[in-house]
Amino acid sequence: MTLRFISGFAAFAFAVSGLAVPAALAKPVTGASAVKMIDTDNDGTVDLKEVEAVASATFDRLEKDADGTLDAKELKGRLSKAGLKQADPDNDGTVDKKEYLAAVGERFKMADPDNDGTLDAKELNSKAGKALLALVK
Repeated sequence: MTLRFISGFAAFAFAVSGLAVPAALAKPVTGASAVKMIDTDNDGTVDLKEVEAVASATFDRLEKDADGTLDAKELKGRLSKAGLKQADPDNDGTVDKKEYLAAVGERFKMADPDNDGTLDAKELNSKAGKALLALVK
């Protein structure tokens, strides 16, 4: 209880100060909470269009230097070094929005083992689902 209060207070203090909350203090996103946040048609699942809309907004929020791309620093660990290389077909060390959304699409496919075009909370809680959520939070 005390640790939860301290973590909550620390997160609040960082938010008030305008600084980013360190990943260790950030509340983890579960599959169920992700569905609630992303599922705009309220069908209990998320489709690629819904995920891409959130990912596009995430890209815009992360893109601080107005050059139209995200570098490793701006990505803040959302992609590993290998993941960045895979998402960067032009090998310029950055991903533009098109490349970012393509990576989101690939991760969506990996998180959709039944290939029904939607993800439920269980699929979002999988390893592949969590990798997808890293790009949209």
